[in-house]
Amino acid sequence: MRAWLPELQVVGPERATERDIEALNRVFADAFTDRYRRDGLAGVRVPQLNPQVWRYALLDAGEGTMLWRDESGQVAAFNVAHRSGTEGWMGPLAVRPDRQGSGVGKTIVRTAVDWLIDRHVATLGLETMPRTVENIGFYARLGFAPGHLTVTMTNEISKRGHDAPALLSERRGSDQAAAIEAVGRLVQALAPGTDYSHELLLTAELELGDTCLVEGDRGLEAAVLWHSAPLAESRTRDEVRVLKLGARHDRAFEAAVAAVEAAAARRGIRRVSFRCQTRFAGAFRRLIARGYRVRWTDLRMTYDGYPERHPVEGVLFSNWEI
Repeated sequence: MRAWLPELQVVGPERATERDIEALNRVFADAFTDRYRRDGLAGVRVPQLNPQVWRYALLDAGEGTMLWRDESGQVAAFNVAHRSGTEGWMGPLAVRPDRQGSGVGKTIVRTAVDWLIDRHVATLGLETMPRTVENIGFYARLGFAPGHLTVTMTNEISKRGHDAPALLSERRGSDQAAAIEAVGRLVQALAPGTDYSHELLLTAELELGDTCLVEGDRGLEAAVLWHSAPLAESRTRDEVRVLKLGARHDRAFEAAVAAVEAAAARRGIRRVSFRCQTRFAGAFRRLIARGYRVRWTDLRMTYDGYPERHPVEGVLFSNWEI
């Protein structure tokens, strides 16, 4: 599949690799800094991402890591399309500021949409800033519709008074394989077809974080995948960020939150961050009651015919960002 834009000499897609991380980082920082400037936040400078976080994104997406180059061979745009079983989403994606407004953005989105549909996803989505109506309109014209918000919520926790959490990293051999299978069954029960096992294994392999396991009388009741590696380049480990959370019921959700807080305290990290999808109003209220504060909002948008699937009972947070 090759999409040409001859009037600008931009060609692609090609698969991005680790040797492209530096170039991807520059386009990412420049494009999002320019977006904030056009939104009236001229003083905001978006930092480049931690190269290890980029490694995670590229390895997670595999062939879905697409980039386009200009006539001199420099990266002009990229889109990272992820697939977790039948859950598909794209991000980050960006077009270099000097190539925006020329159709490149439409090309990279449509290419990723086609790639995900060809791989039989049932959900296809992305997230964008809700105040940026230009972005919402752009994605709407390409077939996306707005849904719920994803609310970033953080809390400063005590380093003491926590029970020791059960962690995937503490399991070995067949016990670890059994735990990953149990997480798979839990996620399948909440959203059939969805599979986060690749993200769990990559997180462990790259030593970016861990997975908390909450056991109950009937087996695994909740699981939380989190990262503690800095998101931005040249920053310290000052936050635990939750990427995926599955809980069978409200009590399991409370236990899952407590487990993440305990894991953060164990690593000497005070701040815990959840990206709560507001479809789960009860979970949102529980986080507020625990002292979590709203820091940021993103708008989830899904492609026509490929909606999010929500559990009848329980909670499933899936972060559509890296």
